[in-house]
Amino acid sequence: MPSPNEESDRHSQGPGTLEVPKPRPPAESPEEKARTQRLKLRDKALPERLVITSLICDALVITYALVFSFWLRFETPMLADRAPVPMALHNYSGYIAFGGIALIFTLTVFGIYERQALLRFRHVFLQVLKSACVWGFCFLGFALIFKFSPPISRVFVAIATVLVPGALLVWRIAFHSFLRRSSVAMSLRQRILFVGWNHEAERLTKAFSHDPSCAYEVVGLVELREGQVPAVKVRVLGDLSDLTDIIHRESVDMVVLTDVDGVKEDIVGLANTCEREMVQFKVIPSYFQILVSGLHLETVSGIPVLGVSRLPLDRFVNILIKRLVDVVGAIFGLIVSAPLILIFGALVYWESRGAIFYHQRRLGRNGVDFDILKIRSMKLDAEADGKVGWSTADDPRRLKIGSFMRRWNIDELPQFWNVLKGEMSLVGPRPERPELIRNFKHEIPHYNARHNAKPGITGWAQVKGLRGDTDLGERISCDLWYLENWSIFLDFQILAMTFFNNKNAC
Repeated sequence: MPSPNEESDRHSQGPGTLEVPKPRPPAESPEEKARTQRLKLRDKALPERLVITSLICDALVITYALVFSFWLRFETPMLADRAPVPMALHNYSGYIAFGGIALIFTLTVFGIYERQALLRFRHVFLQVLKSACVWGFCFLGFALIFKFSPPISRVFVAIATVLVPGALLVWRIAFHSFLRRSSVAMSLRQRILFVGWNHEAERLTKAFSHDPSCAYEVVGLVELREGQVPAVKVRVLGDLSDLTDIIHRESVDMVVLTDVDGVKEDIVGLANTCEREMVQFKVIPSYFQILVSGLHLETVSGIPVLGVSRLPLDRFVNILIKRLVDVVGAIFGLIVSAPLILIFGALVYWESRGAIFYHQRRLGRNGVDFDILKIRSMKLDAEADGKVGWSTADDPRRLKIGSFMRRWNIDELPQFWNVLKGEMSLVGPRPERPELIRNFKHEIPHYNARHNAKPGITGWAQVKGLRGDTDLGERISCDLWYLENWSIFLDFQILAMTFFNNKNAC
């Protein structure tokens, strides 16, 4: 029997009025329920604990490796017999302690103990090798300069410089294999929520999805305006009014604002919401059509000013280091490649009588033209019709020996002479022909920024297979990334990668 309240409610609706039940939220699928349960169990403090664990384990591995290095030097018959005097472990305890602390400090400086490095084994691998090189040199130099007693053994340092990073890498392989398990990786990746959508957000999403060791995961986006449909697969989770609920439901770690126009009047409120919910708040500065990673905040007379900082290769000391490496590398390259240049030069002359070397105008640093030197790989009249363009994989103008040379980059060996003259560098953006790129500076954002450095025989774009008739936008992105992240270690990495990259050149 209905209660009086129910009867009065029915009569108040009037004749012919039907009760409309409140809509129920759609039931979650089993997959959604499982995902929600995993997010509830996600441990946000786990990354910090794993970083501390990795530091402690690194310290133990380093200590044991140093002790083992001492044993190899002073306890094994083959090496111990050559020691000036017998040595006990306690005599080297100070060296072992100093060496361990110094290496941990060096690893810290190279960014090993950061949350973002936990899933990036390749990055950690390279940083451990760099740290070991710096540490071995400084460890030996410090001990020799201050003449501690007993004097440090150079053989001990040499063994430790090889053994310690080797032991670290073995342990790190096991550690990263554990971290790659899905249950752990989910807690390590920072979950990103986009507010609005634009081209930069799409590029970030693609970059994250293509990198299995990425430290970030895009959970979705919040719409600011209708019609912001992403070209990539990203969930639309609601609008700005649902932000707090979405942050909790999706276990968001970082909110990234991509469209300033959409919330221009309430950016401070959005930032306060993120602070209240204890998530990071970031803004993609889309208005700055510049090298974004070069943005730097400084204070001028107490007022914060945002501007473009200098690139690494704008500093004199970096220019000097790069030039010294170029000169040594160019001399060595010319000596080693001279027999190959002679052999393939003769083969070119035998197939097509005429000049062996080919001079071609290219655009160098600061837009200054220079003549690049190559072994001729095409017929003498390849551009007799006056048309200038990139060659293709099956270009009929190529010589038979030219295709082979281009595949293995043998035609570019004379460019060591351009490097020695200072027109090029061993590593840098690829020099392009002025006729082909005359209008690119107007059509492609940041194109001319690549001319802030000397062009290179090889480069980041080249080892990624982006050269010749390929996506120019991707090539420019690679060149800009190289300029913004330059270090001498990156140059050595690119040089090493060049030997394993046999993609066809054009």
